[in-house]
Amino acid sequence: MTHLLKKSWVKYLAQALAVAVVIAGAVFYVAGQKSVVISVDGEDQEVSTRAATVSALLEQQEISLDERDEISAGLDSKLSDDQKIDIKRNKSVEVTVDGTERVVHTTGMTVADVVNQLDLEKGSEVSLDENMQLTALSDDFEVITPKDFTLIVGDKKKDISTTASTVKELLAEQKIKVDDNDEINVKVDDETEKNVKDSTAIDAGAEVEVIEVNIKTWDETRDIDFETKEVKDKSLDKGDTEVKTEGKKGERELTLRQETRNGKKGEEEVLKSKVTKEPVAEVIRVGTKEEEKKEEKKEESSSKPSTNTGNISATWKALAKCESGGNWSINSGNGYYGGLQFSASSWRAVGGTKYAPLPHQATPQEQIAAAEKLRASGGWGHWPACSSKLGLR
Repeated sequence: MTHLLKKSWVKYLAQALAVAVVIAGAVFYVAGQKSVVISVDGEDQEVSTRAATVSALLEQQEISLDERDEISAGLDSKLSDDQKIDIKRNKSVEVTVDGTERVVHTTGMTVADVVNQLDLEKGSEVSLDENMQLTALSDDFEVITPKDFTLIVGDKKKDISTTASTVKELLAEQKIKVDDNDEINVKVDDETEKNVKDSTAIDAGAEVEVIEVNIKTWDETRDIDFETKEVKDKSLDKGDTEVKTEGKKGERELTLRQETRNGKKGEEEVLKSKVTKEPVAEVIRVGTKEEEKKEEKKEESSSKPSTNTGNISATWKALAKCESGGNWSINSGNGYYGGLQFSASSWRAVGGTKYAPLPHQATPQEQIAAAEKLRASGGWGHWPACSSKLGLR
């Protein structure tokens, strides 16, 4: 009986030891297990591992790193429970900056990350949405940095910084409207290209000038002045004139064009011209007949008029002073006579011959009486130069 009890105790003890070993092993195994999160470009994965280091974990998970990849923990560092390992893969992105292609290596996630890495000027223009994920890129993207330009519109000039690459983009950005008549000039390094198209590319430092051009065309009828021809006539006294053929103006139909540039009108340009009525030349007979000389000086002396200027107004005196130096009996042989320089034909026309054959043979009062009749028909304009000089008209 005692022997049987002893054997039973040994059996239970062995079983208890076996259970203890299993429990101890389980505890030891659980104690070495860790829960770790691995994030690759923002994609999280939770894994359980007994790896002691980060390097061992990556090897266990078959994760390899490129030399440009970034990892949040050192490869030789010890791995701890609930640790997060953040891995950012390197991406090679093709970017065109101001027309120059380049490859950018980045661990960023979005287009904005690449732009920030390039350290571009403020206001640069990017061809893609900056929030776009780099993993979604199928082609390169373009970046245009702002450049300095000078813009002249009319009399206004200003310096601007813009990403516009053509004249059209620049004008659209500045809200400047142009039409087909307007002129655009681009100046670079003292060389000016005139009247360019709005599709013309512009480089940094260029001066862009916009000239507002308005074009007006119209039809108009204008007079054609007639010519004046003189013919000698020996039947008229020397100095006398007479109209043989009255001059008549002609007419011309014109089509005209005029440019106005920035408000300044240019010269009129004749596009078409047609004479619709020919002018008629005016023909004037000019007398060449010499006067008969007096045979006796005594008779000439006796016929010499009085030069008494009493009762003559200051106006007529001043006019005579201007016309003849105040000499009422002057006959210089130029075809004009007396203090007011009548022609023989004008003297006859106003009835002056009732006083004397020629004006210089009449008294100052008689010359003025004839002059008053002449003034009544045409005003002071019969003495154009002196009347204007004296302020009579």
